[in-house]
Amino acid sequence: MEAGGGPPLLPDSVLYEIFLYLDHVDVLSAGLVCRQGHAVARDEFLWKELFSRYYCISREVPRHPAAISWYDEFQRLYDTIPCVEVQALKEHNDQVLHLSFSHSGCLFASCSKDCTVKIWSNELDISLQHSSNMRPYNWSYTQFSQFNSDDSLLLVSGVFVGPHNSSSGEIAVISMENFTLLSRVRNKPYDVFGCWLNETNLISGNLHRIGRITSCSVLWLNNAFQGIESENVNVVKRLFKIQNLNASTIRTVMVADCSRYDSPDLLLDYEEQLAASSTCPVFDLGSDSEEEEAKPKQTPETAVQELLDDGGVTAEDGLQQFFDDIMEGCVRPAMTETELETKVAELFVRNRTKPPELNLLSTDSNSKTKYLIFTTGCLTYSPHQIGIKRILPHQMTTAGPVLGEERRSDEFFDSLDHVIDIHGHIIGMGLSPDHRYLYVNSRAWPRDCVISDPMQPPPIAEEIDLHVFDLKTMKEVKRALRAHRAYTPNEECFFIFLDVSRDFVASGAEDRHGYIWDRHYNICLAKLQHDNVVNSVAFSPVEQELLLTASDDTTIKVWRSPRTVRIQQARKLRPRKLLFSWLMNQKS
Repeated sequence: MEAGGGPPLLPDSVLYEIFLYLDHVDVLSAGLVCRQGHAVARDEFLWKELFSRYYCISREVPRHPAAISWYDEFQRLYDTIPCVEVQALKEHNDQVLHLSFSHSGCLFASCSKDCTVKIWSNELDISLQHSSNMRPYNWSYTQFSQFNSDDSLLLVSGVFVGPHNSSSGEIAVISMENFTLLSRVRNKPYDVFGCWLNETNLISGNLHRIGRITSCSVLWLNNAFQGIESENVNVVKRLFKIQNLNASTIRTVMVADCSRYDSPDLLLDYEEQLAASSTCPVFDLGSDSEEEEAKPKQTPETAVQELLDDGGVTAEDGLQQFFDDIMEGCVRPAMTETELETKVAELFVRNRTKPPELNLLSTDSNSKTKYLIFTTGCLTYSPHQIGIKRILPHQMTTAGPVLGEERRSDEFFDSLDHVIDIHGHIIGMGLSPDHRYLYVNSRAWPRDCVISDPMQPPPIAEEIDLHVFDLKTMKEVKRALRAHRAYTPNEECFFIFLDVSRDFVASGAEDRHGYIWDRHYNICLAKLQHDNVVNSVAFSPVEQELLLTASDDTTIKVWRSPRTVRIQQARKLRPRKLLFSWLMNQKS
């Protein structure tokens, strides 16, 4: 029953659950439970106390900025969470790996181990609109998709099987007008995935081996319409060339638009923001004290840097001196082949890298600047760092030299503008709708672990940490969200896609559930059950009370909020009531 035309009161069953949970037997006699038309008391102080105890949050946490009262917050968290399963889509015949909505919310795409990308129409009852099989193009499976900003094109990323059964990645661009394949772009390694930079240009990767554990990642800007462009117009341009050490590579690229940072949809509470030095571009989540975070850790690169600086020598002189010491047996203790390769690579790259942008944090809110965000590393092959590189307006087109802007001989590589060290294996990333906050799924390494062999990363925790970073300040905000779990070891670890709406964040997990948290209160609100690993989740961009989950059980489940289900049921019943009324009138 609705009160005063507003939203319905919390059901008796929910109120009883709250009070029984709090063991507030005396409160029941105070008339707080609604019974057959009796209103619920709206005492703000009492409801705040109940809210903090029921959800186990501090009393100091302020109310959601859009909330009118704490009672309304109880109502919102009960009634608007997409936790009611309304449909199960079973058209895929193998593991479903990824889901993505169009910006309008009218369509969504799904990728699967069955090597198809399927396009679905998002209506009251979701239906399959189109299916593209990528096996004729020697794909093994599809793994990721993304609509461009005007929803006219779909980027589809997959694993490509090449000569001698070698595997790499490939990106396909599909027209949403007639579902034709417009272009294909190689993408290496395949878990770069790829992403749109703007309406017609997408970013792909390539990897060049320099040594056994040293490589170079090149990020390319590609025109989506390569097949119909004039031969006099560039369809590809090199964006960045970045050196990789210790078997690391660049993976999982995404683009953040900086233009909305000063007007986010939801400004997160900064009281729990981690202390970090504003002058240090790298901060480590594994340290306990401010002193540790303020002092850069001694990495092989900084050790070599200090050695060269103390002697006042150039990189070339340092490299020659290093080789002379090896020949004379002066290098102690004896270095392994892996350590030797890393040391030489560090010395070589020292004076051959373009310096980073110095004013990354002072981005003009009206600027067209964007951030390229990706996973990387420096200690081992498992991705444990987030790299951030600014893309300037003149770099957002394929016009100009194919190899990018002219470089000096001492600027062979590009440096990263900012690095965030996660101290664990990164298994998922997602941006808030306003692109202000970056959410990162990771599995932590043991505290104070030491990596002596880049091919033997530390063991990773089963518990997944969901970190939140403010891309305007480059600092972590709030404490890590927890609840979901994963079980595969480092060498078998796979990506678990998460998604963020205005008020909620959701993620898959290996424990056969999807999870939903409230972004403001940092609390887990719902577990969504599947029969196997949940690989991906996706909120509708226009209706956060609709969520999709994709699983290894080959199904896509559709979840809606109790409020939405109630409204839809009422709409279905209304025509029957009208028909009954018309029949009764005819009889009379």
